[in-house]
Amino acid sequence: MRQLSKHTIAVRPTTPVAQSDLIIMALPRAAFAATLLVAAVAGPAHAANCPRPDALGTSRVLTVDPQATPQVGTKSFPQTLPLADKEVVLTFDDGPRPQTTRRILDALARECVRATFFMIGQNSAANPQLVKAIATAGHTVGHHSWNHPNMSTVTETEALDNIDRGIAADETALNGRATTTPSTPFFRFPYFASTPALLDKMQARGLAVFGADLWASDWNEITPQQELNLATERLQSARKGIILFHDTKARTAAMLPDFLRFLRTNGYRVVHIVPKQPETDERLTH
Repeated sequence: MRQLSKHTIAVRPTTPVAQSDLIIMALPRAAFAATLLVAAVAGPAHAANCPRPDALGTSRVLTVDPQATPQVGTKSFPQTLPLADKEVVLTFDDGPRPQTTRRILDALARECVRATFFMIGQNSAANPQLVKAIATAGHTVGHHSWNHPNMSTVTETEALDNIDRGIAADETALNGRATTTPSTPFFRFPYFASTPALLDKMQARGLAVFGADLWASDWNEITPQQELNLATERLQSARKGIILFHDTKARTAAMLPDFLRFLRTNGYRVVHIVPKQPETDERLTH
């Protein structure tokens, strides 16, 4: 997720949310909380199978149902994932890029941590083996458009075409089949720049739209140490959330081992997000 500027990221927080835009907002507060919590599924403690007994590991798996939680991330939306105190979801945008993504994969592997990668279709098409390597390592592959346009400034048709082209490229690299029905229905808008109409389209298609709860501003020209300081200070303030990084940034690849070490030594836990599987999960009904 490259940033236009720090002032252009949140497209909808100040826009009134209609029921058609956010179906779960129609639920009473208690029911809304229950709907979120039912998506939380305890997963294996991946650290238990890790060669390093002192590794950070992945504490649990969180199943995300796009119908129950169509949009998440408080930088753009009213709600986020149901995370406990000191739980974080690690996400990486704009890749894959061999020079930096491989370093990030190595850092995650050393700590037995699983993350989510929101991929640019152009980069997936150019690096299909790296897409497969990300998935083989157990990470979640999400989608981030074909070539990273600001979709709030193009026509709806152009935006949807770009989304579909990106999904098709990611799916071709991952599964060898050009389909616009993603195997993982997770999407993040470039620059977080969406429109109410596009959000409605994503929800109608069953795609969960991800914002973020905090980030390290790694799109700025800062040093790895400055990025580490920003990430840790913001996390200490927020205490939990979806964290945005970019696996195309050398500074992020350089600082990630230290950030993961910070998580481990300060008692944070990594949550791995995966999509709901209709054939095995049951919807919450009343």
